[in-house]
Amino acid sequence: MAGELVLVIDDSPTITKVVQLVLTKAGYQVQTAPDGEAGLAALRAQRPDVILLDFVMPRMNGYQFCRELVADPKLRDIPVVLMSAKGDQVGERFVKVMGIVDYITKPFSPEAITAVVQHTIGKYGIAGGGGDDDNPSLVTGEDLAATDDADRTHARTAALAELRTAITDVVSARVGALFALAESTNGPDAEVPTDPAAIAEAVKTALDDQALARMLAATDLGLLAEGVPGLRGDLRVVPLAEVLQLLDVQEQSGVLTVERTGARVEIFFRRGRVDQAVADGVPDEFLLGRFVLDAELMQRPDFESFLESRAHKSGPQQRLIGQHLVKLGLLAEPDLRACLTRQSSELIYEILRWRHGRFRFAAGLELPPSVIDVALGLDVEAVLMEGYRRVDEWHLIERAIDNFDVVFLRNEDSVAQMGRGRLTREELAVLELVNGKNSVKEIIRKSRMGSFEVSKMLYRLLSIKLVRRRVLPVAV
Repeated sequence: MAGELVLVIDDSPTITKVVQLVLTKAGYQVQTAPDGEAGLAALRAQRPDVILLDFVMPRMNGYQFCRELVADPKLRDIPVVLMSAKGDQVGERFVKVMGIVDYITKPFSPEAITAVVQHTIGKYGIAGGGGDDDNPSLVTGEDLAATDDADRTHARTAALAELRTAITDVVSARVGALFALAESTNGPDAEVPTDPAAIAEAVKTALDDQALARMLAATDLGLLAEGVPGLRGDLRVVPLAEVLQLLDVQEQSGVLTVERTGARVEIFFRRGRVDQAVADGVPDEFLLGRFVLDAELMQRPDFESFLESRAHKSGPQQRLIGQHLVKLGLLAEPDLRACLTRQSSELIYEILRWRHGRFRFAAGLELPPSVIDVALGLDVEAVLMEGYRRVDEWHLIERAIDNFDVVFLRNEDSVAQMGRGRLTREELAVLELVNGKNSVKEIIRKSRMGSFEVSKMLYRLLSIKLVRRRVLPVAV
């Protein structure tokens, strides 16, 4: 070690200061930058021996930084170490895409950060010594992507072969049993059963839940769809915001599916922008009708009559309700786009709060015609900014409203003293539903507003002491 230069790129002043102190004490020179743009400027001014890089940053995140790095022949061989709160899992999923050489998990000890810097410089820096054969240059992101494509093609072929073999074994066994049954019943000259319906029923019986479960357990279904890059994971490991940012930066097209306990949200991407988000198994507040009524584009009785008439007819699916309203002349096309924009945004805001669940992204899948027609083209960064703001507000609200089964009471004296003129129409509507009996869940349902809006209003009413939490008697 001879005072090698380390560039630390992280938007957290605490992290950069701690790393700078630790590495300076260990004998390294340290420069810091608060985001990717500043980091690029710093390394172009003075080339570092290694870069320590945060993944989620404003202005230019870790992936954008690495993309710029590998595009510059003079910079692409600088080793990069990813620093992430989800270091090991993010490393598994994104390191090959970025061309990063190592990763470390936050929070880390002084010994750990010193060791990873020393190891990286020793392996990839000049101190690692030797000729080109002993110390080959780093593989670029493009080379890694090509290798990854080849590996994925091979894995997909193998997965298809495994599934084909498993189904063939089950079907041939069942058809063989039918042949054997015919022969044992009517002798060797018996006519072989040829009724397609009978054979299909026999095969269906053979492919019962247990048989299918065994096949699925042995097969990676994510490899079976053409163009699926295998991006999938657990929200407890990889935050959804990081997935959305990655798809935005890579300008991906396809479908991101996020699932949790019966609820599923599909986000349709086209060149890194969100064309629409649709959902199944979510509360009514996320259905299109709520946004149509919120915007006062239809009266509630008219909308309910429309739903009732629609229920008795075979027609478009529920997610096509907007197109149906436009076709009947009940809604204008620009108004529909505005409602779909709000609906899609609200769905993404909601799933950003999910603390558990699964996600998978299928790249290159053809989008449904209804999504192509709408083509909202929502900017991911703008949606995330509002989503982050709401998540922060939720954290504050949840200190006072920790679940939706809580019941509140009105402080009648405070209401009388303050008067109702200082409250908005929506706040007054929520206040009227606070009666010592309705839970927060019931207030949301009866007000026909969103859970975020209702919770925010209740939090304000709590703050100005117009309502209080009902304390249940303690059983003795």
